Amino acid sequence: MGVRGQGLLPWRSTPCRRHHRRVHMSTLTKLWTVEDVATFLGVPVATLYQWRHHRTGPRGHRIGRHLRYVPGDVMSWVQDQE
Repeated sequence: MGVRGQGLLPWRSTPCRRHHRRVHMSTLTKLWTVEDVATFLGVPVATLYQWRHHRTGPRGHRIGRHLRYVPGDVMSWVQDQE
């Protein structure tokens, strides 16, 4: 059985990797809202939703009921469009 305080979960005999990950500064950047991305790209919000429906736009992530974008993913998508 696991022991508290040692990164082990009670039902696991091996350390949980989640507790041992390092967080890099690049992962701490603010996620963009749909409005942020629309403003950055100069397109209407409705266009982003259409692109998402057709899977042609930048990759978005559902955080609960909210749609968010990683700025680096948006930048990569823009570069791929050229």
